[in-house]
Formats: sequence, structure tokens, C-alpha cells
Amino acid sequence: MSQSSAAEQTLIVGLGNPDSEYTDTRHNLGFDCVRALASRHDVEIKKKRWRSLVGHAAAQRTWFVLPQTYMNLSGEAVKAALRDVGVEPARVWVVHDELDLPLCRMRIRVGGSGAGHNGVLSIIRALGTPDFVRFRVGIGKPARRPGESGRPYVLGRFTKAEAARLENVVAGVADALELALTEGVERSMEKYNRAGALGCEYLK
Repeated sequence: MSQSSAAEQTLIVGLGNPDSEYTDTRHNLGFDCVRALASRHDVEIKKKRWRSLVGHAAAQRTWFVLPQTYMNLSGEAVKAALRDVGVEPARVWVVHDELDLPLCRMRIRVGGSGAGHNGVLSIIRALGTPDFVRFRVGIGKPARRPGESGRPYVLGRFTKAEAARLENVVAGVADALELALTEGVERSMEKYNRAGALGCEYLK
């Protein structure tokens, strides 16, 4: 990482829904992963700012942001944070659940479409660009009839078999974020955009 990029601040945004009824649901996996990373830096994500709960690791120049707007309006919170901190979209890293990947798999990408994820789509609309980093954390895709909504699945809780793998998943995502902070996003992509990188066998 260059000296200039090391001096930049980073917004790490976990996507999810507020309120206790959504705790531990698949759609809140982004919240869980960002909280795990913040905990490693002894940071509590509890300050209310930018329509979010926020924590700050000053030494790492990193903000941990959990939008409290509900998933479909996540972009409003991210836009407010980006404007206030004064970073470019490339320094916004969004951690979210991904139906198109099985549990225990993750893909890191920069830019691209929202792929039907309402939180990501909201951020693209709010920022006016897709050019931010996504840490797409697999939750698997349920079998369903054409046109049937996946909403009950993403708002549901993990099965017992899935829950047994979550500790590895969350720790692996936190490791990937740490590596991106210290050595750059491309280095994290090289290591984690492959099978087995999160340290658990995925469920088919």
C-alpha cells in the first residue's frame, strides 16, 4: 500500500436491518461481520451519526458504519457518511449477504450491478456510481418457484447446520477486511476469492 493510500480514511459499511426482530437473520450477516472486525480493534459501534450506528478506529483511520435506515434505504446513510468524512467511493467497503454464493464462500469485487440486493442498489443510486468495494458473503439460495420472493429466506434465521459454520464465516470475513486495510483490496481478492478461503466447507 502506498503512503498516500495509507493516509486515506475508509468507511466499512455492514448492511442489515435494525430492530431486534432481525437479529441473527441471514440479511443481517453484514452487520455481524463488521461488528466482529470492530471488536478486534476494541471499537464499539454505538454512536448515532449519519442515520447509522458508528464506531471509529482512529489509528487505522477506519469508520465502522451500520445503517439504521432499513436495508432499502441504506444508500441515504452511506451518502451522508461519505460526504461528511470526505472520501471517494473506492474507500467505501460494503459488507453484505449474497444469495448467489453458498455459505462459507465470499467474493470481493469493485463496481458492477446490485445483482438484486436492495441495500447495494440503494447505495448505487445514492452515490450515483457503482464504484465502491463489495464484500459479498454467501448465504446460499433456497429452492423456489419462478417469481417466488426470496424475502422470507433472507429474513429468516440460519439453520442449525448453517449456524455451526457462522463463527468461521464471520472470522474469515473480518480477516479479509483486515488484509484489505493493511495490504490493499487486490491482495484480499487474491486470497479470498476462492473456495475454502473462509475456513469452512460450504453447504450445497
